[in-house]
Amino acid sequence: MSATAPGTGQQLQGPAAFTARLRRRERMVGYWIACDNPTGTERVAGLGYDYIGIDGQHGILHQAGWQSALLAVDSRQRSAGVLRVPSVDPIAIGMALDTGARGVIVPMVGTAEEAAVAARACRHQPKGTRSLGGPVRGEVRLGSVPDEVDEAVACIVMIETAAALENLEAICATPELDAVYVGPADLSVALGARYFGDPDVAKDLEDALRRVSEAAERAGIACGIHCLTGDAAAERLGENFTFATVSSDITHLQQIAADHLGAARGGAVRGGAVRGGAVRA
Repeated sequence: MSATAPGTGQQLQGPAAFTARLRRRERMVGYWIACDNPTGTERVAGLGYDYIGIDGQHGILHQAGWQSALLAVDSRQRSAGVLRVPSVDPIAIGMALDTGARGVIVPMVGTAEEAAVAARACRHQPKGTRSLGGPVRGEVRLGSVPDEVDEAVACIVMIETAAALENLEAICATPELDAVYVGPADLSVALGARYFGDPDVAKDLEDALRRVSEAAERAGIACGIHCLTGDAAAERLGENFTFATVSSDITHLQQIAADHLGAARGGAVRGGAVRGGAVRA
């Protein structure tokens, strides 16, 4: 897929078009990486997903692993590398972008003020607080002209708490924010679930998801969600969500290994089906 670079008319291709497509609310499908396994990440990055989400919050990738994962994604030049940082921390956000992420996903944002901190951390002065990185990896992918870098980088905040639902409209209206992203596991807990997938809160969760997607549409920003399966992602993209992430590498590793073991032994394997936990976002 291609997009046009703002102000230049130049056609952006592949991963470079990610942020422009996100801002246009085009439908996109991503995949989630939680394992510190650059070889596996490189394989997945060649499949054709629009973006690959690297989990720097709950995954086992610490900061050194961020660069390895992003290098693996970039090596195939098919998917955009997007990194979930550990928290609403401008330093962590700047480090993720300096490492070469084309966007950051910021978890546990509960107020418009926190959303503004995240958005400003993605933009250089005077619009934001990001320091010009200089000769770091991000410069190789995105250049060194602040305005051009800012245009190429996406800021995405997660809606996954009661506070975020309460402040939803204000969060979506935050200047320089490109998208909101639903973490359905934490959001379920915030709504009173005993565990992710608890049927007692299924209706409340659907109502909340509709509220989030409609608020994002009114604000003119993108809205994403993490899904357990590709079928679920297709269903959400057919609703009001503009991007959807499919499961995770660690979940599929366990599921596929269990399926094959069950086939070899002629029966189902206990523990092959993970009830939400391993795919949480």
